[in-house]
Order: sequence, then C-alpha cells, then structure tokens
Amino acid sequence: MPKHRLLTEFGMGTSLRRQDYTQAAKRALQDALWHNSINLAELFDAPKDAMLIEVEIGVQAPEQVDQTELAQVFPYGQIEISVRRGGLDIPRPDGAPTVIANAAISVSFDMERQE
Repeated sequence: MPKHRLLTEFGMGTSLRRQDYTQAAKRALQDALWHNSINLAELFDAPKDAMLIEVEIGVQAPEQVDQTELAQVFPYGQIEISVRRGGLDIPRPDGAPTVIANAAISVSFDMERQE
C-alpha cells in the first residue's frame, strides 16, 4: 500500500547550561507532541503500532545526540530518527553555550487513498 503523510508537527527545545544536545532534542520532541491530542490511529481505525513516525532533529552537534533515548519519547509507532546539523548554540560568557534544538515529526500510514 502507498504511504500517506497525515500530520507534521514542529517543536523547539533547549539545554540552558549543560550543553546537552540529547536533552535539547528530547525537549523539542516533547514540545511538538505535548501541544496536541490528535488520535490519528483511531480516526483511521488503524492500530497505533502501524503509525510511521519520521523524526528530524536539527542541532549544532548531531553526533552528540543519543537517538535511542529520543525514540523512547514515543510509546508506539514505527520510529525513524534523522539528526542533522541545525538549531543554534548561543554563547554564554560564563560557561557552555545554550543549545537550541529543532524537531519536525511527520506521521504517516500505509493505506489506500479513498476518492
């Protein structure tokens, strides 16, 4: 069956003092998810595990993001995570920079399109 994207959500997260790129990315995911209550699986009478969830994360140090930890944010679905250079590191005069991560979450299903 063809894959159809039904939803895209965006979020932003920070690590203010610890320069923790994984924590900033996790907060960006939570920001995107926690602001809605969209029940796509129920809407299409599909099992929640059938949700195809594509996650894109942007941070200045993608190699420092623990993708396994990010996947644990999602209680169900088939998760695919991509981390790339993006976001911002904001210099601070008294220590590590503030890290800003951006997240985009797209949810799709394999299904036939109804005309």
